[in-house]
Amino acid sequence: MREAATELLAEMPAGSNVTDILLARHRQDPAAALYARKQDGVWTDVSTAELLGQVSALAKGLVAGGLRPGERIAVISKTRYEWTLVDLAGWFAGAVVVPIYETSSAHQVQWILQDSEAAAVFAEDEAKEEVVRQAMAGLPRQPRIYRMSGPESGLDALREAGAAVTDEELERVRSLATLADPASLVYTSGTTGRPKGCIITHGNFAQLALNTTEFLPEILKAPGARSLMFLPLAHVLARAVQVICLAAGVKMGHTANMAELIEDLGSYRPTFLLVVPRVFEKVYATAQQKARAGGKGRIFDAAAATAVAYSRACDACNRGAGAGPGLLLKARRAVFDRLVYRRLRAAFGGEVCYTVSGASALNPRLSHFFNGIGVPVLEGYGLTESTAPAAVNPPGANRIGTVGLPLPGTIIKIADDGEVLIKGIGITPGYYHNDEANVEAFTEGFLRTGDLGTLDEDGYLTITGRKKDLLVTAGGKNVAPGPLEDALREHQLVAQAVVVGEGRPYVAALLGLDPEGLAGWLAGAGRDPLDLQAAATDPAVLDELQHAVDGANRLVSRAEQIRRFSVLHTELSEQSGHLTPSLKLKRGQVVEDFAREVDGLYP
Repeated sequence: MREAATELLAEMPAGSNVTDILLARHRQDPAAALYARKQDGVWTDVSTAELLGQVSALAKGLVAGGLRPGERIAVISKTRYEWTLVDLAGWFAGAVVVPIYETSSAHQVQWILQDSEAAAVFAEDEAKEEVVRQAMAGLPRQPRIYRMSGPESGLDALREAGAAVTDEELERVRSLATLADPASLVYTSGTTGRPKGCIITHGNFAQLALNTTEFLPEILKAPGARSLMFLPLAHVLARAVQVICLAAGVKMGHTANMAELIEDLGSYRPTFLLVVPRVFEKVYATAQQKARAGGKGRIFDAAAATAVAYSRACDACNRGAGAGPGLLLKARRAVFDRLVYRRLRAAFGGEVCYTVSGASALNPRLSHFFNGIGVPVLEGYGLTESTAPAAVNPPGANRIGTVGLPLPGTIIKIADDGEVLIKGIGITPGYYHNDEANVEAFTEGFLRTGDLGTLDEDGYLTITGRKKDLLVTAGGKNVAPGPLEDALREHQLVAQAVVVGEGRPYVAALLGLDPEGLAGWLAGAGRDPLDLQAAATDPAVLDELQHAVDGANRLVSRAEQIRRFSVLHTELSEQSGHLTPSLKLKRGQVVEDFAREVDGLYP
């Protein structure tokens, strides 16, 4: 199949905008809890009426402060309830909201403020405010700064100032924007080149939210549905999911402290989660390490194999290629459920019915593992330019290894060269002030994704790699690095893997160690701690990594196998400049910064 589409299931009224979603929820049930805030360790519900009141008061403050409809306001903060208030209040005041990752440097912030021509900036705390002030040096336009927390909160000042603005004036500015107007400028993560401001319209957010709710009713319309957001709200995927939850009436909580994530999952007990692949990888590696350290490694490995086998049997049945798990496999799974699986489910809060994985590819074996233990993983696909979700696996018809079916109102087409092209309700109208990028991004109304993929006979999309990531060895062999890297990251010791070999005689890899995984592995082996530099040359560590490479090599042909590898002496992280805030690898940056190590793999 070369093209697949799903018909639109719902439409926003003409002349409306994303703020009408909150107003509709208020009309339906003003007392319903839409959010929960954690204060002094206790989750407190925020009703729809309370949320609307807080948003309106803040929006009036923006109007009183001179903000004009269509002007841009930036937000630099980690994920928290106040982020949501500013986002919604900005829309109610007619503003275009510009998210900035809270880990951004002053140089990065400066470019976004300059390019977006922001009139105001909401900074989470004093430290973020200082970054913004550094970024403002030399800017032709000096935006106003509002601090979001602390004793001198700009939010409190705005609420006080907003008392002078009438409900009629707020309604006037709120209703000016239509579905075609910009709601946000989301700057691309910059894996290549300078970040571009991607225009996300009110229609992109709102139409996507309504149609996703209708497409995934088992998740979003389930009684008592609730989710805990711990991904950065500066990422378009997290933001889109938040609007989806608002449209569906799903109660949302926030946490940004990763050290408290397990505790928050246990106290909030979400029914579904948005998760990036690295979280699944870490949960699996940590559980495996703990089992081995406690002398239960063989039990864990058997439990993992059973979970994968059970999920594969279910998956085959979903595809019409099998009868599902047999009695013996069901019995084995029941035994391991008591011994292993229920404890792993508890790590997600104990009540998770579904997880949605996005932002990057998830290794199919990991997906089978979590499906098999009772934490179903529905993998989806999208880009900043598609307002994140463009395809997703629906509950009850999940096909592991694919990223699912087109969302309603979306068409996915495979070009002659294998590139995935998308058209639909979530697709950006273009980049802000960047005509050259717009010409490159679109062809005949379809967005060029830069990803390679296939569609099966039922319209399920499988992503096979990135056009720019595809390696061609000196012998002319095309190698997709993704499957090898995914398999290597499953190992406890490996945080990141970068497969290289462009124009080289064979395939090789750079491996970045996981500090936590290394500490656990050494403790399990009864050894003293090692820093990353010492571990990179330790014979036992290198031998264990060779086993990981051998395992990955079994997944590919001989010509695609990794012949040599080098262990990096430093950690690849967002702070080092080698990962994006959504934990995607900046492959080009890694290869550039570690060119000497790459050359050393080819003596």
